[in-house]
Amino acid sequence: MNAVAATARRPWVRIVLAAVVAVVLIVAPLALPAFANQTLVRIGVYAVAVLGLNIVMGYTGQVNLGQIFFVGLGAYVTAYGVNHGWNILLVFAAACAVAGVVGLLVALAAARLGGLAIAMVTIALPIVGVPLAKRLSEFTGGSQGISARFTDAPDWSGLDNDQWQFYIVLVVAAAAFLLARSLVRGKYGRAFAAVRENEAVAASMGISPYRTKVLAFTIASIFGGASGFLYLAAVQYTSPETLSFGHSISLLAAMVIGGAGSIAGSLLGGAYYVFVPQLTNAIDPNLTTISQGAILLAVLFLLPGGLVSLPRVVRRLARRTDAARGRSTGRSTAAPPAQTSEQNAPARHPVPDSALDGHEQTERQDGP
Repeated sequence: MNAVAATARRPWVRIVLAAVVAVVLIVAPLALPAFANQTLVRIGVYAVAVLGLNIVMGYTGQVNLGQIFFVGLGAYVTAYGVNHGWNILLVFAAACAVAGVVGLLVALAAARLGGLAIAMVTIALPIVGVPLAKRLSEFTGGSQGISARFTDAPDWSGLDNDQWQFYIVLVVAAAAFLLARSLVRGKYGRAFAAVRENEAVAASMGISPYRTKVLAFTIASIFGGASGFLYLAAVQYTSPETLSFGHSISLLAAMVIGGAGSIAGSLLGGAYYVFVPQLTNAIDPNLTTISQGAILLAVLFLLPGGLVSLPRVVRRLARRTDAARGRSTGRSTAAPPAQTSEQNAPARHPVPDSALDGHEQTERQDGP
């Protein structure tokens, strides 16, 4: 076991690292410019959405192509509550609860299906959600969308708006990630893994695949609603375009590239969702879709486990390089093989007759 792995397993090291990360996250918005804070806020928003998608797909192995629907639903509930003067904590609870209830209803019907049937049900969510949001203009603002402003920094805080939004997203996202980590490392996480590997084996172990699927889908929907709340906190506006199917596919790609079945991969997926479109637009706006597809294929070919597997791949390559270098060095500098006692004996060269005296020559001639 190497020193790094041994150090990483010490509890106090993890505590120190967690404390350092917490301090950096708390201090960072005070030193960063507004654009950087807004970018980090958007990463946090989509990281929570990808986290929910990862629970149902990466950990449970079920298909969900409609996560963006729950993000948009949470955003609409948030806008409605803010515009009607609800307490902000009540608004957040309502965004998560409404998304969770709708997700539960969908899961109760879809969890009994398998394969393509689940995919078709979840695909229908954003496809139906867009025209539905346009028709329910009394609640959604119709095609024009709806705005809600509730994240302006209070005077007593002494913060700018971008800093205040950063801390709101930080608190919610940190709670979501800690909750997800506790969930997947406990008995529910083991149930998710069992259902993902083999439903028949999971059933023989006393785990209900149906209930596990429903639970995973409902939790993913709740995380989607929380992401919708954060989305409105950051953007302060939502429209039917928020629920479009293209965004749902982008979330799926972000989950795969970040790392399916990984909590840290969800955070990397959120960063991918934000940074890659900016990068491709800066290169050539007309080739944005092609560029994103090329990046997706490149990551999948080089890192099938997603970006979260990059350190593991680098360590593997380093070990192979060291082993190859060791073999090469061993051939060039290794000591010669040990010689036997016969080989260590001095060489016996024939002695000419002229060097022998007469008695020795006679013995040689008379010898056998």
